[in-house]
Amino acid sequence: MRVGLQLPSFTWPGGPAAIADRLRSIARTAEDAGFSSLWVMDHFFQLPPETGWDGPDRPMLEAYTTLGFLAASTQRVKLGALVTGVVYRHPGLLVKTATTLDVLAGGRAYLGIGAGWYEREAVGLGVPWPARGERFDRLEETLRIAQLMWSGRVEPFEGRHYRLAEPLSNPAPLARPHPPIMIGGNGERRTLRLVARYADACNLLVPDPGESRRKLAVLREHCQAIGRNYDLIEKTSLIEADLRDGAAGLRRVIDRLRGQSEEGIEHVIVNLPNAEELGPLEAFGREVIPALSA
Repeated sequence: MRVGLQLPSFTWPGGPAAIADRLRSIARTAEDAGFSSLWVMDHFFQLPPETGWDGPDRPMLEAYTTLGFLAASTQRVKLGALVTGVVYRHPGLLVKTATTLDVLAGGRAYLGIGAGWYEREAVGLGVPWPARGERFDRLEETLRIAQLMWSGRVEPFEGRHYRLAEPLSNPAPLARPHPPIMIGGNGERRTLRLVARYADACNLLVPDPGESRRKLAVLREHCQAIGRNYDLIEKTSLIEADLRDGAAGLRRVIDRLRGQSEEGIEHVIVNLPNAEELGPLEAFGREVIPALSA
């Protein structure tokens, strides 16, 4: 099993002037500890209190600028947004942005994408916020555009929501055949069907015990319906991991990650609530990651 690290918060000691140095230290410590990937949320406001976070009064960095910084700060870990809200960037520019990240990172980028849900930040910053059904329609068109632009063919795209006269992406990405497309979300009817048709990876958000197994069974059914090889899709999940109560916390985290592996997850991405202290990252590399390969 591979283990990734998501950085969902930038509320760290020292305020904004200290963020860059702290972020660089976290990235390098995580890479040295054996994490396979680093992720940031694609949000412009910190998440609201009902999700367990502190709301827009807390700092939030723009995702792709941050990923470029992380690319320059690391050498081996994969990098991505978990996940890009489809309405935040025009598809052609999004693919160009993800391609640029991949080239500058030496072929280490994912394109994580989803329909989006955080209406407050969109409305707050003046981003059009269509209804949920339209956001999913736009997501599917964006996935088609990404595949077209990364195919090397330069031909017009005519969709209901997007029209690209010359979808050229030059330079091409270094990842082959292209940066993996990860679709995030737990929805069985539309999200997992889009995974089956277009994605190289799925991400299940904070699944309860047993939920990953059920969701992956649905994904397998969608793959069978269209003749897609289910085994070619990377199965990932995002979970919370807290090591602050010592040995008991370590054991709970190891058991939780092993449980995800038993349910079919190949790559678990964790949130560590105090990653900025660096010690939890080192403990993860010393205790948790080796236990998962034992």
